[in-house]
Amino acid sequence: MKKKKNEETGVIIRAPYKRFEHKIETRESKASKMKWFFKLMSRLTYDTLFGFVLHYFRNVNRKARSKITDCSMRCETLQHVDLLIKVFKWVILPASLLYVCADFYFFRENALDSMFLGILIFFYSNFLPDFPSIFRKKVYHDERDIPKDLPWYKKYALLLFAPLFIGLFFGGIQLTWKTTETFHNFKSLIIFVVFLFTLSFFAFGDFPISIGDITEILSVPFYGLIGYLVHLKVDLCF
Repeated sequence: MKKKKNEETGVIIRAPYKRFEHKIETRESKASKMKWFFKLMSRLTYDTLFGFVLHYFRNVNRKARSKITDCSMRCETLQHVDLLIKVFKWVILPASLLYVCADFYFFRENALDSMFLGILIFFYSNFLPDFPSIFRKKVYHDERDIPKDLPWYKKYALLLFAPLFIGLFFGGIQLTWKTTETFHNFKSLIIFVVFLFTLSFFAFGDFPISIGDITEILSVPFYGLIGYLVHLKVDLCF
């Protein structure tokens, strides 16, 4: 305690230190720094993702000689990335942390691998419906002018193995596969989720299958489902 002289009586009294106020200021400054850090990381993630996606679709449209304007691509990319970041920050990230903690607490399972894989699937599936657009053919008004569509297994191969076909496209291998399917529908969503479930089963299904294994198996198609729905939310506005 410091000593302080009372000006009216002349008596020396004790004055408290301002150590408590200093602690409060320090905590507030630390909280503001953490808040600033998370805002910075969120903005950095947004700008990086936006730039990457826009750069990709510019290259695809240039190589495919598409007539889509740069303004249209920028506007659509902005809408998708904006909703994607919001859903990730307020839904996917908290749910992922809860999922890992609950899986470890109740089943003694380390679910970090399925969580990180699921997050990657979430980002990937958010743009997946647009990936096969380079293989989309025009729909004519006269049904007699519509060429025969691809068989169903080729059609959905373009969706499920999109990175492979995109790699062939950029490698200069021109496929004659063209489809009128847009993949912006719930049928394509269900097929994609079933495909993810199959892959997840082989990746995380260790016999005998425990409840912890089941949660990991179901987590991957869940991430894919949410990502695909976010994309449909922007394009279909349901």
